Amino acid sequence: MEIDIIDLTDEKYQDLSAVQLALVREAQAKKDEIVYDAEQEKAELFRLMLSNLAVRSSVIVDKQLEIDARAEEEVELVRGTLLYQLSYEGIGATGNEYGPYRYPENPDYTLTYSQRFIVVRNYYMAAVEEPNARLQAFAIDFLAREYLGEFYQTLYDLFLSYC
Repeated sequence: MEIDIIDLTDEKYQDLSAVQLALVREAQAKKDEIVYDAEQEKAELFRLMLSNLAVRSSVIVDKQLEIDARAEEEVELVRGTLLYQLSYEGIGATGNEYGPYRYPENPDYTLTYSQRFIVVRNYYMAAVEEPNARLQAFAIDFLAREYLGEFYQTLYDLFLSYC
């Protein structure tokens, strides 16, 4: 898969975590699907105009430009979402004297509570695939209660909604 949804050097791609790389691949797949659908729509338009002997009409050019513009807007939305997700996945990439920040081994208390929420949510989403087991594991996590503060109940409710 050629990755062109964002422009990073090979060194920066090597620095991506497994979660970040999965996000990039998912966004690239969405982009490829958007571009493919737009090309299919333009091909269908061409066939329609050809069957009506109107291939040289300026309507086809205008409609193709409209299709391209709509596809580019969708790709930009996917790109923006990816960059947002990567910025949150990058939280905790640094560390302290105990090593890199990682929940639950070395939680980062410099993060805001909303950022802690994301870190803990991502940890449980990656660690436990089965929703009921995830909820049970989270329910007995006493570090999460202290680390998340009032956001603990919100995350608990989120995991409960997956069950």
